[in-house]
Amino acid sequence: MDRIIEGHLVSPKGRFALCVSRFNSLITEQLLAGAQDALIRHGVAENDIDVYRCPGTFELSPVVKRVAQSGSYAG
Repeated sequence: MDRIIEGHLVSPKGRFALCVSRFNSLITEQLLAGAQDALIRHGVAENDIDVYRCPGTFELSPVVKRVAQSGSYAG
């Protein structure tokens, strides 16, 4: 008999940032929707999620770095 051990995700209080590339939007928009859905299902208010968009993956790293260093987000 297998034992199942599961944790319970409790999101930290604060705002969350999602950074997404506009390039290949057929895929990236679905990834964005999934990330937003996961945050909301785990108790993050929709108004506490900010979305940052950039043209492509080349620009994504600097955007993520700037957002992370801003200190404005819990995740």
